[in-house]
Amino acid sequence: MYKHIFGPVPSRRLKMSLGVDLVPHKVCDLNCVYCECGKTTDLIMERKEYVPTEEVLKELDHFLQNNLPPDYITFSGSGEPLLHSGAGKIINYVKKKYPGIPLAVLTNGTLLSDKKVRTEILKADLVLPSLDAATQKSFLKINRPSKLIDLDKYIQGLIDFRKEYKGRIWLEIFILPGYNDDQENLAELKNAIVKIKPDLIQLNSLDRPGAVKDLKPATYEQLDGIIKSWKLKNVEIISSVSERKKVGSFRKDIEDVILETIMRRPCTVSDLKDILGINENEINKYLSTLESDGKIKHTVLPRGTFYSFKENK
Repeated sequence: MYKHIFGPVPSRRLKMSLGVDLVPHKVCDLNCVYCECGKTTDLIMERKEYVPTEEVLKELDHFLQNNLPPDYITFSGSGEPLLHSGAGKIINYVKKKYPGIPLAVLTNGTLLSDKKVRTEILKADLVLPSLDAATQKSFLKINRPSKLIDLDKYIQGLIDFRKEYKGRIWLEIFILPGYNDDQENLAELKNAIVKIKPDLIQLNSLDRPGAVKDLKPATYEQLDGIIKSWKLKNVEIISSVSERKKVGSFRKDIEDVILETIMRRPCTVSDLKDILGINENEINKYLSTLESDGKIKHTVLPRGTFYSFKENK
């Protein structure tokens, strides 16, 4: 059983992705209202070796030397991966020893205001930062950042990274009605996008319960309306969770064991992690598909979000 890597899991964007989780749950410098991993328990900006770098490298070696190569090795997980001070060392190691496997970094992008951090990830093949707000009001409302984060420096860091980085940048923007879909914020987001010059802009919205109750996802029509209003050529809507089933090597066995467990009693993501020994990020991917297929439902209770079997009527 691995402690720091998980999967490969079916990803809407990266096919079969081997995840690398570099920080404990839920160490991050944002406390986004929509986060499927739940409320940030440690809202922190300090970079340090949250998990042993050498342990991560040993786990990667063991998996990659004993399994078929994944479509991507992806820095992701249940917090902000670039808070780990050894991120650059791990990237360099992977790109030197396994050059044929693309490496992606999923990051909220806040730390790219630091040139040292930008330099550390220059060897990645794909960087997927996020930017959900370009006005202070919307930024505070949807991302609930650490007080040490300055929005202007955050955006400037993304602009500077584009100038220095030769790989692909896919900028994700999470749209949440009532939080960041007002005309002022959308106009400022477009201005920031033009300056950042990402290769691709991906609009996303809620498909799992977030850290705040009763959030409503943006509809496809709302997201499409934003694309039309921006009049930018490189914007797409991230595909439905049901598309995961079309990804090669979708782990039907994992889906089945999660479903069988939920059929016996309602569980939270944390419960499923303890019972099955599967990373929370991996579990969330399969819960999305099961709920999209109408096989399970969720209920928000004081102890958390519980998933239960949905009886067919």
